[in-house]
Amino acid sequence: MKKLVFLTILVSILPLLFFSNSNTYAQTLEHVQIYEAKQGDSFYEISMTYGVSELELKKINDQQSVTSGEKLIIPERVPEAEKDLLARLVTAEAKGEPYEGKVAVATVVLNRVENEQYPDSIKEVIYEKRQFQPVDNGMIHNPATEEAEKAVNEAIAKQGTGNGSLNFYNPNIVDSEWHRTKTVTAEIGNHVFTK
Repeated sequence: MKKLVFLTILVSILPLLFFSNSNTYAQTLEHVQIYEAKQGDSFYEISMTYGVSELELKKINDQQSVTSGEKLIIPERVPEAEKDLLARLVTAEAKGEPYEGKVAVATVVLNRVENEQYPDSIKEVIYEKRQFQPVDNGMIHNPATEEAEKAVNEAIAKQGTGNGSLNFYNPNIVDSEWHRTKTVTAEIGNHVFTK
């Protein structure tokens, strides 16, 4: 397995050796992060620690389980500023909701980033016009709670494994025919999630 990881790294940087200047090569090596697995580690725990997708972590390392002492490539992380913004949105949108509901709200934003109908970054999705009330009322500027930060890390770790929710609303507050035309994916706390 270690040979496979080495070959994966080598194949990904070989073009840089032949087609790029040495500065680009050095910068690429700086961005490759390697983690040495410890006894009892799991892909999920590593994903939560580093704030990366568990599926992406498995894919980039081409394996399904972790062995103590092996070196794993860590995929590119979500930028800290975007994680903080998402945690602030979750804090405002899911105040008073159960933890699972906070994870689901964060997941909606991440699903939108991956969906061709929406912008390609967390920041652009959150600030898209008239999508999230905390942006309109200024609550997005309040600090994130610790629970919301944890929920964001969990949503990132589980990215790609959910039910594809792209929207959520509180039916006690919003009465929208548009929402009612969507497929319900989950009901958590006061929120209905749809796609």
